[in-house]
Amino acid sequence: MGNFIPPMTLKDGAKEMDILLKSLKTTRQALLPQLRILEESMLIEQHDDTYELTTIGQLLVSEMGMLVDTVKVLDVDISYWGDRQLDFIPPGLLKRLNELGPCSVVVPGMTELLEINKEFFEMSKDSSNVTKVTTFLYPNFPVIYSAWIDNGLHISLIISAELFKKIKKDHAEEFRKYLGRGQMDLFVYHDEIKFLSFAHNDYCASLKLLRKSGEYDSKELLCCNSSAVEWCRELCEHYKGKSTRVADI
Repeated sequence: MGNFIPPMTLKDGAKEMDILLKSLKTTRQALLPQLRILEESMLIEQHDDTYELTTIGQLLVSEMGMLVDTVKVLDVDISYWGDRQLDFIPPGLLKRLNELGPCSVVVPGMTELLEINKEFFEMSKDSSNVTKVTTFLYPNFPVIYSAWIDNGLHISLIISAELFKKIKKDHAEEFRKYLGRGQMDLFVYHDEIKFLSFAHNDYCASLKLLRKSGEYDSKELLCCNSSAVEWCRELCEHYKGKSTRVADI
């Protein structure tokens, strides 16, 4: 049993020995030596049969909590994370990767490769807004955006310079309609983009990341919790702040 386990168990407050034994699924004989080491290190203190963190112990557990949460995020699919380009994420947000919380790596079937994730699409229809930073359009984007707008959704779309050129050439009329309805804000990001897309609605964050080789393998990261939405919102705001707003096409 590692020394980090009792301090993490005490992060929510003091606990009696019996509660520690049950939560750690161990015996008094096995746990006591660990507790003595932590006491000698001034990380915990004992009051009768109750143990609690010292001020130093609370500081340590706070840092350990972020590490443990980050490991949980990465451990969902460590090979996925290890093979992705992540340097597009600002350092401050990268350090807070733990805030993505429980995520799932979605692998679309052959018939879904060119379609938006259905869960994200449906959750977006029940949201107040969707913000997306992207380098591409789904083939059926008119159906997607029309459904969202008809539901009263506000869309903030930050696109690459290359995609903006394509929109002006092939889809100008559709986007004039979206902008004319007042429910879409369009921005162009002119610098290099090292990802395919990321987005959030009120309930979920979605990330489509490139492999380190620059290739795309269709896997999508879906994180449905409030901290992930806030994390992705800040990431979107970072790119929006460096983009140029488009009033008309």
